[in-house]
Amino acid sequence: MAAPRRDTRGILDPAELLSRVRFRRHEPVATALRPYLEHYWLIDWDLPEPYASHVVPHPSVNVVFQRFGDHSFGEVAGVGLELFTQKLEGTGRVCGVQFRPGGFRPFTPAAAVSEWTGRRVPLSEVFGAADPDSVLSPVEDASRVAALDAFLLAHGPHPDPQADLAMALVDRIRTDRTILRAGVFARAQGMSARTLQRLFAQYVGVGPKWVILRYRIHEALERAESQAGVDWAALAAELGYTDQAHLVRDFTATVGVPPTAYAGR
Repeated sequence: MAAPRRDTRGILDPAELLSRVRFRRHEPVATALRPYLEHYWLIDWDLPEPYASHVVPHPSVNVVFQRFGDHSFGEVAGVGLELFTQKLEGTGRVCGVQFRPGGFRPFTPAAAVSEWTGRRVPLSEVFGAADPDSVLSPVEDASRVAALDAFLLAHGPHPDPQADLAMALVDRIRTDRTILRAGVFARAQGMSARTLQRLFAQYVGVGPKWVILRYRIHEALERAESQAGVDWAALAAELGYTDQAHLVRDFTATVGVPPTAYAGR
């Protein structure tokens, strides 16, 4: 596993978010967990006025321990299909686990990952009784990471070659910009489109076409954040769209505003 990502892909207006909260990423200490996780992510805030954060989710499951004021709880957040908005106010803290796409199933082998897609369910429904304060109360990041390690190790991972395959396939989609069509990708892997679809439903939670489209939007967001005067027609062609209008349509449906309006603000 590489070190935790340093990019802000998926976060809308990341500079604004990072100016208001303390946001960190850490890798697990336990080496047995590293193949299955993107990273742990920790957020603390103490805000004089409310603030709403917005995220275009990755095709990942997250386990999230949260404290808002005096209220602590844990959730399993399946792959988010829509823009995720979270209002933050007062004081609070979040300790999250972002699994690699395909990496959650080894901790819950009895159920397909698609069971949680688009849902946020209490931690107890998936893992049984859990004490969120054991993760949220430590002051030091190292102690929170150790608590997250202990929680996950109590539930796995259970080795599964199909999970390994799913993680590898999603990594190829994420890193290879020439992968533009799910059917073509399936044939290149020696699979039928239906077999690939079934694998992704069981282990990722969404289909390969959806994953390709989501990574396209993440790339478009990253370009809008990092470049001035983006050539949207050229970017649409680079990302495999037939024309700029299709990119604008997908971006607007996901983010809520057209790409030029997002880049302009």
